[in-house]
Amino acid sequence: MLRDVKHTVSDGLLGFATPTGDGLHLKIGVSPKASDTPIVVTGDMDAKKIKERLGLSPLADMVMDAVQFGAARVFCLPVSATTAGEVSKVEKTGDGGGGVTVDGSPNNAFDVIVKITAQGGLNTAAFVVSIDGGYSFTDETTVPVTGSYELAGTGLTLKFTEATQEDQKPSSFLVNDVYSFTTTAPTMTNGDVLAAIEKVKKFTQEIEFIHIVGESNPALWVAMSEAQKELMRVNHKPLFILLEAEYPTESEDGTLHDWAFQMEEDRKKVKNSDIQVCAAWGRLVRLDGTTQNVNLAGLASGLYAKAAVQTCIGKTRDEAGFGIPKSKLLELLPAGYDDTIIEFLDVAGYLTFREYDGLSDFFVYHTKMMSPDGSDFRYAEDVRVKNKIIRETRKEALQFKNDDIDLEDIQGELEARAKFISTPLDRMVDDKEISSYQTIVLSGHEETFLEDETMRIKIRYLSRGYIREIEIDLGRAALGSE
Repeated sequence: MLRDVKHTVSDGLLGFATPTGDGLHLKIGVSPKASDTPIVVTGDMDAKKIKERLGLSPLADMVMDAVQFGAARVFCLPVSATTAGEVSKVEKTGDGGGGVTVDGSPNNAFDVIVKITAQGGLNTAAFVVSIDGGYSFTDETTVPVTGSYELAGTGLTLKFTEATQEDQKPSSFLVNDVYSFTTTAPTMTNGDVLAAIEKVKKFTQEIEFIHIVGESNPALWVAMSEAQKELMRVNHKPLFILLEAEYPTESEDGTLHDWAFQMEEDRKKVKNSDIQVCAAWGRLVRLDGTTQNVNLAGLASGLYAKAAVQTCIGKTRDEAGFGIPKSKLLELLPAGYDDTIIEFLDVAGYLTFREYDGLSDFFVYHTKMMSPDGSDFRYAEDVRVKNKIIRETRKEALQFKNDDIDLEDIQGELEARAKFISTPLDRMVDDKEISSYQTIVLSGHEETFLEDETMRIKIRYLSRGYIREIEIDLGRAALGSE
């Protein structure tokens, strides 16, 4: 080869930021779809597309909530439920002598209405059906000659039966005959969830948190607390886990006080700042237009997804965009979920929602975590910042694994490397994610270093401050006073 001018390109010297996983999360929930690896849903997908990817399932419902309120990308790990859903008795109104029964196991909670639109028997009568309580109906369909009609995607099959001769009036099915029933969603066992967590250990995408879809009890909270610690300690995955509390139950006197007292006792079983339990429920207009009573964890996950790590998702300033319009969140549930209960749950350490006199929207009240008493990490914004620092400094520190240094200047060599490890913290200061930081290479350990070859660094950072309450001293001024 002839000699000439040659170039090589050195890349990475400017230290531009790499992807950090901010706002990304994974949902684990029941779905008829089978996948050993997470299914990706993006924020530009509509309800129909999400249901196609995840089925008519509790997992799809919560993903819709997250997308509607801010998530740009959600990783979804479907689980085949161990505990099947239940089907209620079919209720009938109308004069036709025919009947409808239901076979199968439901994939979700459905409110099914079958309405006869043309009279007759098998192969002549016609009907429409809704699985969302009448919000939407299918196109008109002729009752099959076999009497069997599969409700696509639900796991259910309708069975139409003609009237016996003595019940004919004048046809088996008459216009405006209505058959209705409801189902409950299938649920995961604690074992199902733990099996899914094992799959998460092999997931290489950086995420901030895991949302466990579906009502859960303290036994699962404890199990997830141990799982989170293992993910951090063994798999080097600093993340928090968001769970859903069970629906509030009223006491005999019609209040929620006994339920709240029990919630306070249940919370004492978990002391982990990386565990959060949403105790708020509401009547929500979902992405598909249906109105359902839901735990608001899915909504909260969408707010986390669009918020910077240091930003509280309960921020009330208009331009922050964290207010939930009352055209979307119609009310908090149940009716007794008032300020007294909200304050009680907040003090206990649950994620709650509330409304403020003078503001038109609903808001997250406080992003409380199930932290130990006296913890520095009581709120999600504290935890998210802490976990980001862990993720980012680990990536930088890994660059120096098995690096050799000059033993004539151990302290200087280690301090030079510590400066590079701290690069992400400089960016976090610039981005106003933290206020400041200090990195110290512990000195006086030269002999120890020769023995165990361990670089020891201490990082102390000053977080952002948060206005949690405002006090105003108001009074009339005297005439002539300044």
